[in-house]
Amino acid sequence: MHSPERMCIACRKRFPKSELIRIVKTPDGIAVDGNGKASGRGTYVCRDAECLKRLASKKLLNRVFRTEIGEDMYAEILSYSGKDR
Repeated sequence: MHSPERMCIACRKRFPKSELIRIVKTPDGIAVDGNGKASGRGTYVCRDAECLKRLASKKLLNRVFRTEIGEDMYAEILSYSGKDR
């Protein structure tokens, strides 16, 4: 069975969608989409610690979503390093 692939915004490598963390922009703000089904503009990052650090240090979400993202959101995303879904 075919598994959809998505690209990590930090390392630009492709992974099966199920292995990535989806971050979504909704009318309520930015959130980690745990089940991958939330509506809104989404982007993906892999669970590699270096990618998550790069995401935060370069503030990649600010560019992707064209808005200011708080440090607390980056800290929450960093907590996903190495975790399984």
